[in-house]
Amino acid sequence: MPISDCQVRDPRIRRTRKLLQAALGGLMQTKSFDEISVQDITEAATVNRATFYDHYTDKFGLLEAMVAGGFHEFLDDRKLRYETGCPAALSAIIEATCDFLVQAHAGGNCARQTACEPLMDAAIVAAIRRLLIEGLKRAERPSGVPPELVAAAASAAICGGVKQWLSMPDRPSSRAFVTQLLGLVLPMLNAGSTAELPVAVGAHPHE
Repeated sequence: MPISDCQVRDPRIRRTRKLLQAALGGLMQTKSFDEISVQDITEAATVNRATFYDHYTDKFGLLEAMVAGGFHEFLDDRKLRYETGCPAALSAIIEATCDFLVQAHAGGNCARQTACEPLMDAAIVAAIRRLLIEGLKRAERPSGVPPELVAAAASAAICGGVKQWLSMPDRPSSRAFVTQLLGLVLPMLNAGSTAELPVAVGAHPHE
């Protein structure tokens, strides 16, 4: 899992993974991801193939870890955390996602390659979900929607919303967009704060 790269404490493992990720990032400046082989990566990182497979199952796992690590560092640099019912905290997370994807697309080495898009999305959603789950679990919430479900829905909505904003030819300012998306996502995160779950039309809760 990409998150494990951010949690590794052994400096030798961290150093090797950073070498591999830097090698892949450098190669993607001049080649498409599809053209890059594990051999290319290991030669650029000056490690052997066995070392590569000690850390990642394939180049896709390396790519996802590279994106996830970059986004986690981006979030950590801003010292972001989510607190239940705090619009400012959620706004900061949405804004950070906007800034990260704008920078990634400006760099052009990964964000514009179609092979990278699903892995980049998965890594970003996982990082946001982790932040949201931590915040939801810190709050004393009565029984309701499980925090994992709430965080999964909200993190996917944030990533999807930011990607849609990024693709707009005449997109609004990030500040205006953050306000719009906040209004959609905040109710999701507040959905589990009530003891009673909403009953779907036609449902029979006592059956």
